[in-house]
Amino acid sequence: MAKHKSKPKPSLPARLIERMLTPVRWVWRWVLRAALIVAVIVSATVAVHAYLDPPRTLYMSQEASRLSGIDHQWVPIDEMAEAMPRSLVAAEDANFCLHWGFDMNAIRTALEDGAGRGASTLSQQVVKNVYLWHGRSWSRKALEALITPLVETFWSKQRILEVYLNVAEFGEGVFGVEAASRHYFGTGPENLNEQQAGLLAAILPNPKERSASKPSNFVRKRARQVRDGAATIRRDGRAACFED
Repeated sequence: MAKHKSKPKPSLPARLIERMLTPVRWVWRWVLRAALIVAVIVSATVAVHAYLDPPRTLYMSQEASRLSGIDHQWVPIDEMAEAMPRSLVAAEDANFCLHWGFDMNAIRTALEDGAGRGASTLSQQVVKNVYLWHGRSWSRKALEALITPLVETFWSKQRILEVYLNVAEFGEGVFGVEAASRHYFGTGPENLNEQQAGLLAAILPNPKERSASKPSNFVRKRARQVRDGAATIRRDGRAACFED
């Protein structure tokens, strides 16, 4: 009867290598598990915010602490004048209805023109405002790139605009279109006309240096461009994803 040959014992160098790799493998497994847990938590949070309003943002909390309070009140998009979301899209992201969170044409143009030109879509700006922090850094941009597709997956285009218009800064301590419309024009967002909506959109993205109620020549010119752009995207169908 043939005897089974026993497996040869690993050599001493092989055993030493195996011992050194064991903690590395253990750490790597836990890193993967932690990354999976974080991914699940982030995805669940984004999914929930498709229906529940997100809490006060980090930047809003910082400004509230600095200014001893801010002016902010959440308002649903169906309680805003239609001109407001349309003006925002015309001012900040005219192809909002045509992309999935990243405007590749704008990114290519920005790369060709250099760093002086931005290419962030409204979806990316919402991610930055709601979930991340202000300031330029590769880490923030990387996280923004990871979370933006989740927002586009779980939120409707209308929801993205609603959240943006409720967390955007429109002035010193003035956050959201409800506070902005009353601060600058003494009226609610449901009563904004096309001129007022254009002015509010025109003060972005430098609301601390621009005023909608006392517009400079630049802001007036910009507001006219926004109104023209809003009329254009309404005619050509680029407002259909959030108006129909």
